This record gives sequence, structure tokens and C-alpha cells, in this order.
Amino acid sequence: MTEPAPFSAFFDDQATLLTQNAARGSVIVTDSGLQYEVLIAADGPKPPAESHVTVHYRGTFTNGTDFDSSFDRGEPSVFKLNDTIQGWIEGLQLMSVGSRYRFVVPSDLAYGAMGAGDVIGPDQALIFVVQLMEINSI
Repeated sequence: MTEPAPFSAFFDDQATLLTQNAARGSVIVTDSGLQYEVLIAADGPKPPAESHVTVHYRGTFTNGTDFDSSFDRGEPSVFKLNDTIQGWIEGLQLMSVGSRYRFVVPSDLAYGAMGAGDVIGPDQALIFVVQLMEINSI
């Protein structure tokens, strides 16, 4: 599995990142505010929200610091899609098996004001590179 392409638009604050990233020509912004970029396109099935999926991913804060990576662990993750954050539920349904996308997820589509444990603070936008490997028949 190859590493995701480096992201050249890291910023310390969410507003600057979202504004600058949305202005890039390859970025699509959905009605909800999710920003995505197709890194590797693929044709094929797309997962419904209630499906289980196998993915490789890297999660990064807006300043470029990684907070989680299945790439680093060397093993993909398997989970029920609608048990994840709203940005992933929306974003992965856009993907076909074999594709790789970069998502810039505003805080309201991530963990919001609550954050996530000691790792992700409140109101943080997050950046994910996600490769959809499989839609599982669980």
C-alpha cells in the first residue's frame, strides 16, 4: 500500500484551511460543507451508509500532525459506515471500491464541540486520506 500524497495546505486554524482548500481547483465542496478531492478514481459499487467497509486511512489535524493511520499500522480498518463521523458517512458514499479521496471535514461534520477523548479537541476540522478497499457483506 503506497502512502497518501502530501497535503500542501496545512493551517493552524479551521477557517483558513477551509477557505484556502475550497479555492483549489480540484476540490469539491458538498452542500453540507464537506470538502473532497479525488486522488485515485475508480469505477464500481459505492457503499450505502449501513454497510461495513474496509479502508486504509490517515487522519491529520489542520496543522499537519497525524493523529491516526491504518497505513502506519500496516492493516486496514473494518467498521460499519454509519457508526463513524458524519463527514465519513457522507464522503465514503461518494467513493467506489479502489478509489482514494482526501476529505477536509469541518468540525460540525467531525466530532464537533465534544471532541473525541484526549486526542481530538473540540471544534477541530480534520483531514483524512481514505482508500476504500472493500464493501463487506456482513
